[in-house]
Amino acid sequence: MTVKEEDVDYFKAPVFAVAPMIDWTDRHCRFFHRQLSAHALLYTEMVVADAIIHGPREKLLSFNGEEHPVALQLGGSDPGKLVEAVRIASDYGYDEINLNVGCPSDRVQSGTFGACLMQTPEVVEACVSAMKKVATVPVTVKCRIGVDEQEPSEVLPDFLARMIGAGADAIWIHGRKAWLKGLSPKENREIPPLDYELVYRMKRENPGVFLGINGGISDLDQALLHLSVMDGVMLGRASYHNATLLTEVDARVYGAPAVPVDWDRVRDAMIGYAERVIASGGRLNHVTRHMVGLFQGYAGARRYRQILSSEATKPGVSPDLIAEAFAAVDIGGGPKTQGSAGTSAAAE
Repeated sequence: MTVKEEDVDYFKAPVFAVAPMIDWTDRHCRFFHRQLSAHALLYTEMVVADAIIHGPREKLLSFNGEEHPVALQLGGSDPGKLVEAVRIASDYGYDEINLNVGCPSDRVQSGTFGACLMQTPEVVEACVSAMKKVATVPVTVKCRIGVDEQEPSEVLPDFLARMIGAGADAIWIHGRKAWLKGLSPKENREIPPLDYELVYRMKRENPGVFLGINGGISDLDQALLHLSVMDGVMLGRASYHNATLLTEVDARVYGAPAVPVDWDRVRDAMIGYAERVIASGGRLNHVTRHMVGLFQGYAGARRYRQILSSEATKPGVSPDLIAEAFAAVDIGGGPKTQGSAGTSAAAE
């Protein structure tokens, strides 16, 4: 049976989530984001079920305990393989398993999963039902409102009914249709019109089911407006390119005390983390590439970005470079533009 909001604290609205983004939301990114928000729900990159079954599991699935709450997003369309992937992942301690039914990229379509599964809701229904039988944590779905020539107002209600019937504990809805042919993934984030009202209607028609919204949301002011209707809100590229907005999430979304950000703590945590990554065979820029979006709008932010994007790629560079980058920013002066720490970065 689908988990109801009032029954499980994990899905107690409101929920703010950072969207799963391929090549971006890896473990280093998630560790960094967790330094900025204690409560935001973080997602992995999409991991294909076949890769978990046959590939380097430790590399694909291991993460830092500090990342909690963290959800694993799976890609796949074979119930048996997804069940095996869920069983394997259960040993790693994720807080949620999410099925990708929204990514429109060619490489995802070639594997017959992602957004193209909107065309075969019965397959997704079978996958979710099978995953629920073996999962020890909530199973959720991230979808689009439709694809190609589908009429979202007809397709989405049926899709949600199937997901709810299969036992999905939460459904995240990207408010744009995806065009599988003719548009790139970037264009699919920008060209198809947003239909927030349809997503809102789905929530009104399913008041007892956790429904979250995603797509085109660029700052916390917009996020809070969506949360006046929806149970959850998910930001992707906006939270990546302007990571400073995450420092406001705990107070503005979760009601935590509004206290100044301890930037020294964030800096020292990232230096210590980078030291551990390097000691295990990684490179400094594996960490710092995810930090470049911090301090948007602050005096000195350009120099900060230069240090982390250029200097950090040099061989043998010390993690203390992070301290040099932080020192370049006039943190006490705050951002030049006030408000929801936001710029107009396009959201996932």
